[in-house]
Amino acid sequence: MKSRFAKYQAAILPEYRGNPLIEALPPKPRDEELLDKLGYFPPHSDEERKLDAFERLEYLVRLDYLRQPLPVYIEVYRYIEAALKEGYSAKNPFSPTTANYLHYPLDKRPSIEPRTGFFKPKGSGITVIGESGVGKTCMLEQILGCYDDVIEHTEYHGEILPLKQVVWVKVDCPEDSSVRALCHKILGEIGAKLGHKPEKPASTIPALLEQIEAKIKSGFLGILVIDEMQNLNLAKTGGADRLLAFLHNLVNNLGIPLLFCANPPFNKLLEQTLKTARRAESSGYVDVELLKNDDEWELFVEELWELQWTDVETPLTKQLSDKLYELSIGNLDLAMRVYKEAQRQVIGSGDERINESVLELAANITIRASKKSVEKIKKENKISLLKRGKAKRAESESPKSATEKPEITQHNKKLITIPGDLSRPHHPEFADLLNELRVDDSLAEHISDPDIIQQAAKQKEPLKFLKVHGLLCDEPLKDLL
Repeated sequence: MKSRFAKYQAAILPEYRGNPLIEALPPKPRDEELLDKLGYFPPHSDEERKLDAFERLEYLVRLDYLRQPLPVYIEVYRYIEAALKEGYSAKNPFSPTTANYLHYPLDKRPSIEPRTGFFKPKGSGITVIGESGVGKTCMLEQILGCYDDVIEHTEYHGEILPLKQVVWVKVDCPEDSSVRALCHKILGEIGAKLGHKPEKPASTIPALLEQIEAKIKSGFLGILVIDEMQNLNLAKTGGADRLLAFLHNLVNNLGIPLLFCANPPFNKLLEQTLKTARRAESSGYVDVELLKNDDEWELFVEELWELQWTDVETPLTKQLSDKLYELSIGNLDLAMRVYKEAQRQVIGSGDERINESVLELAANITIRASKKSVEKIKKENKISLLKRGKAKRAESESPKSATEKPEITQHNKKLITIPGDLSRPHHPEFADLLNELRVDDSLAEHISDPDIIQQAAKQKEPLKFLKVHGLLCDEPLKDLL
């Protein structure tokens, strides 16, 4: 936990100036500064390659700490940054409005309105959705790590200000979607950050809600991050509704920004009611997808490949990058596990080069529980490509003349070759050419003599006959490619 005494810097927006809760937050970083804050690249040196094998195996743990920031990191950081400031803008500790807010629940406040008006909550919602393993939690931890957990205020421009500001709290959604369990987690986290002794939770739900509201108010909580929100889908009937109602109360009555982080089933739950969806995405909605084999993947895999503790360096090639992508389907967690296991397999073996076969072996070892999910995603990707290819062929056939050659959809995905599986091409180098021939309606026009094979069968030396007529290739890779 990071805690520090407040240092104030004038806010950029005039309406935020004079609010110590906002001015104590870290200065707004530019994007290039933010990338330095969000990334972590474990140390590595060539000298470590000279260590004994059993020592180098120990260094592989560093792979787990690699954090390569991606564009989505900046997007989520900006959402959190804006939500914190907006939420705190209504809670200036020097305002009579805030004093009224701290002392009275919304439904029990006196009818006498403070001169600065009644408290108007400015809480909001951010939702981060993504498949397991795409790096959502690691991303949030990196972003939240840019902020101190607690900022202690003592004096603001000559005025006494004795308070502790809890900037953020992150908890996991209870598997039973219990409001009580969530309240216990929040109480424990805020209490620990404020340095309080463990507090006995109230026995009834209404009393527990008052207890949690008092703790959130006294700690000037900035944002509440709830991970594993997909657990709501596993809840007993009514559990999800009660928990969501409690969270809406935090936003509507206390003005606490919420960030939901979940696997894709959670977005289906949000779509059930407009109110829930609107609130959950009011300050940002981010869909963290599996990486495509593009510049972002290249950025990640180049940094990952640098962390190599084999006794010989295996340079990263396009083929190796594509193979690792194919095995991991763009899932960062799977990619790191496969690469880590690949090194574990070859270190100390006598030949520590990493090739495609080594990566495949590592994937077979390390991707077991996830194998069905990986294969499902691969299948979905292929079907999607086939549908697009079918649409293109239909489009090309209808408006064009019959003599015009149909359009061939080229896929950049590497073909998977599995020995013994006759449904797959065992000579990938010819696969694209054969696919072209299969859909070429004008194939017959290119055959000068349709009976040439029958003629060859009648010859004493049929192979020589075919070679003379240019139909036998001694070196197919040279002649056809």
